[in-house]
Amino acid sequence: MRWKGERQSSNVEDRRGTSAGTGRAGSGFPGGAVGGGGIGLILLVIFSLFFSGGDLGSVLNGDTGDIFTQQAPATESVTGTDEQKEFASVVFAHLEDYWNQTFDDYGKSYHDPTLVLYSGSVRSACGTANSAVGPFYCPGDQKVYLDLSFQDELARNFGATGDFAMAYVIAHEVGHHVQYELGISDQMEKIRQQVSEKEYNQYSVRLELQADYLAGCFAKYLANETYNGKPILEAGDIEEAIYAANQIGDDTLQKQAQGYVVPDSFTHGTSAQRVAWFQRGYQYGDLEHGDTFSADNLNLN
Repeated sequence: MRWKGERQSSNVEDRRGTSAGTGRAGSGFPGGAVGGGGIGLILLVIFSLFFSGGDLGSVLNGDTGDIFTQQAPATESVTGTDEQKEFASVVFAHLEDYWNQTFDDYGKSYHDPTLVLYSGSVRSACGTANSAVGPFYCPGDQKVYLDLSFQDELARNFGATGDFAMAYVIAHEVGHHVQYELGISDQMEKIRQQVSEKEYNQYSVRLELQADYLAGCFAKYLANETYNGKPILEAGDIEEAIYAANQIGDDTLQKQAQGYVVPDSFTHGTSAQRVAWFQRGYQYGDLEHGDTFSADNLNLN
């Protein structure tokens, strides 16, 4: 990916080398599936409500699931390099351009999220987290949290090398912000309190696959952009993202960690599903084809 010298986002907070920082104190991400009850077809109409101008609710203060929570090993409290910071800031700037343009095309307003760079641990509106959780998005403050050392973890522990593998991770987390902007996160929090943990896991899978789809849409956008007369994406970039998506599927991670798979505990989707939805986003590059909640080809049962 060509990125050196490009515009860097101004929506970046650099908290590296400091204490956990500011924000609401906590002992981890709040929430959890409790109880049960019918939810009807509420999620099947979320995207259609967006396109028709429906109001989908208020600010969500819970978490929207990061792609590596519970799986990524702990990392040391290192600050990351200035080059890694520049790269993340450039990717974030591209994401701002893309999503502002996309929302404008649909006649909607988009509010840019903030990228928080930290080392070791960080305090957010969703609670206090350390580097072990990996990159995450907190809808309570509309910020993406990233320990830059994760790029090294991605290569070392998941075998996912290349800068576009990291770009995919950042785009996935911003995809959760897009879901927040669409009102989907708010609906998910309501559902979390109405269904069993097993049922909610299926909704969580759909949420994560949708974020993968949105990351694929971003990749398609970049594939058509140039910098100094040259394509931004280089040969092998899309393959780097696909390989990363494959390495972080629930089934692959469970096999590596415990030698067997427990489908009922999936929260992010299988490797095949994650790759398929990223590729679907890369194919279509629009919001209409990203409705995982009404798709019938997920094989979640």
